[in-house]
Amino acid sequence: MAFVITSPCENEKNSSCVDVCPVDCIEEGEEMFYIDPDICIDCGACETVCPVEAIYPEDEVPEQEAKYIEINRNYF
Repeated sequence: MAFVITSPCENEKNSSCVDVCPVDCIEEGEEMFYIDPDICIDCGACETVCPVEAIYPEDEVPEQEAKYIEINRNYF
């Protein structure tokens, strides 16, 4: 299971999550950041520093944000 970045990140793009990721699994896209599920080690460091609360463990993504699970996967 990986963490997923959801809609509050769109056009916000605060890079706090990138700075704390110990495995560099977060990449900047055109509109938001994305977490590579194959590299993510589920440490949760990104979730705790996100100022807009856009990051969730995959199994805790709110229903209205569920499409971002696939959006994140498709980015990679």
